[in-house]
Amino acid sequence: MGFTVAPVGAWFLAWIALAPLWVLVVGSTNQEKHSLPLLPLVWGIGYHGVAISWIVGIHPMTWMGVPWLASLAITLFCWVFLTLWGAALVAAWAVGMSIFGRSVGVFARVLIGVALWCSLESLWSAGALWWTSISYTQSPHNLVILHLGQLSGPFTVTAALVAVNGLIAEAWIQGSGIRDQGSGVKSKSSGFWLLASGCGLLVGLHLVGFGLYSRPLIQPPETALKVGIIQGNVPNEIKLYPEGWQRAIEGYTRGYRTLASLGIDAVLTPEGALPFFQTELMRSSFVSAVKEKGVVAWIGGFGEQEGSYTNSLFTITSRGEIFSRYNKVKLVPLGEYIPFEQFLGSLINRLSPLEAHQVAGVSDQVFDTPFGRAIASICYESAFAAHLRRQAAEGGQFILSAANNAHYSPAMPAQHHAQDVMRAIESDRWAVRATNTGYSGIVDPHGRTQWLSRLNTYELHAATIYRRQTQTLYVRWGDWLTPMLLILAALAWWFNATSRRSPS
Repeated sequence: MGFTVAPVGAWFLAWIALAPLWVLVVGSTNQEKHSLPLLPLVWGIGYHGVAISWIVGIHPMTWMGVPWLASLAITLFCWVFLTLWGAALVAAWAVGMSIFGRSVGVFARVLIGVALWCSLESLWSAGALWWTSISYTQSPHNLVILHLGQLSGPFTVTAALVAVNGLIAEAWIQGSGIRDQGSGVKSKSSGFWLLASGCGLLVGLHLVGFGLYSRPLIQPPETALKVGIIQGNVPNEIKLYPEGWQRAIEGYTRGYRTLASLGIDAVLTPEGALPFFQTELMRSSFVSAVKEKGVVAWIGGFGEQEGSYTNSLFTITSRGEIFSRYNKVKLVPLGEYIPFEQFLGSLINRLSPLEAHQVAGVSDQVFDTPFGRAIASICYESAFAAHLRRQAAEGGQFILSAANNAHYSPAMPAQHHAQDVMRAIESDRWAVRATNTGYSGIVDPHGRTQWLSRLNTYELHAATIYRRQTQTLYVRWGDWLTPMLLILAALAWWFNATSRRSPS
């Protein structure tokens, strides 16, 4: 399963990679129960550990004043902690299946397995540490199945993957003679029909997705918005020092002037493009260029807030004034704040001389611009579908995604782009993505990448997007599928339990 995401991108493996775990959990005998949840934990470590292995790219952090050994310790701590946090989800699923899925019929067990996995992903995504939903294994390659996200968000794709894997696993259990924990009956013919059901479901889900994918995009000319992207390519090693400040000011100002001369409507810069506080930012040569050229700019910088600061995206009007400001809500653990600070704070402070504190923005922000309301996403926030869905439901007409990504391995920006592709499809919105060192890009509402930058290069790009006010089922109702699956699974479990107690 770890190979399904970047850098390998073998997305098709996700349709079978969960099945062996299912067989181990469901097909184990009473004597083998002692291995639970150890084996699922190992599976979870394999998936989450490989998928987020890009995090080791933050080492070494000597450029930030962190000693080499301390940098290594911080990096390994982050990788191990986040891997185990993801693996705990898999272990929790296995425990749930061993409790509720062993003494029920096959199809009830598949329903319970799907409901449990979706519920756990929903619970994990409500916290601060989230990235590796199994749904993102399909992005950006399988755009057809990703369109199921328009129905009930990423958990619709998760449900599809778990259901198909579950049916394949149950077919193996039946066909190979492993004891069925529900009925005690084994049948190769029933195994064949279960496999056929899994294949039929796989085809059927793709047909539904293809129907959504095939719908034409209605884009009236009056909704067009010509935007420019600046990928500044300012390495993190110098970004927070005078050399980096000078390079950022010169590069972004020059890029802005070039794009403004093309007759565009607005320019988007990456997260923290100009690493200054708001007061200094407004006195910069970049804002002077905005006053001169008269083209709106969205600038990544730092906002001041009651003695603290925020990671912000500012809308600067043609008059050089701040029209609106969006403050990042989902902060990066250990980079912008310390998770479980009451337990880990002293450890992190011993390892690192850095201040890992930052003020988060309020969760109910809206980001108005001179062109209508936008959906704002700064870096890590792309992984939180509900955060962007809320903004779309409140009138956001296009997505502005600003990120840095410079301090990780190349797999990270590829996975980040995959997250933005999913958010564009789910909300039926155009997405404009500006990063420091790549990948910057333009994504249409069907998830098709219209342009993608190279890595570690200075790039400028202008493109036309369209403001949209449509509302997908997911935008209107949110994740309605997970609670419905839970109710159906509970009913199925109760029905099987009462049936066993009834006299024959």
